[in-house]
Amino acid sequence: MAGGPRARLADAPAPDPYADRVEILWWLAPPVVATGLAMGWVSWLGRAGRGQVDPEVAARRLGDAMARPPRVTRAAARRPTTAEERGTGIAVRSSSRTPGTTRRAS
Repeated sequence: MAGGPRARLADAPAPDPYADRVEILWWLAPPVVATGLAMGWVSWLGRAGRGQVDPEVAARRLGDAMARPPRVTRAAARRPTTAEERGTGIAVRSSSRTPGTTRRAS
């Protein structure tokens, strides 16, 4: 009788198995409302017409920036590597130790 009908009183209302289904998700309402408000606020801030730059001014700024000499970075100031010093991706210590000496963990 696991899946069959159950005996109940004739005038008792049938229990609703989904009565608390919606009540469980009420904790989700505040984050959903906050997310919706944030999306609306960001879309209002990003609407067309705010912060536009005249195309002629933008072209002039770009031309000025391109005319300036490039900045020298530290990577460009390093000495160039030769073919013999090509990196292999493996860290190798220099062999400055004298032969015959070993280093042991104590």
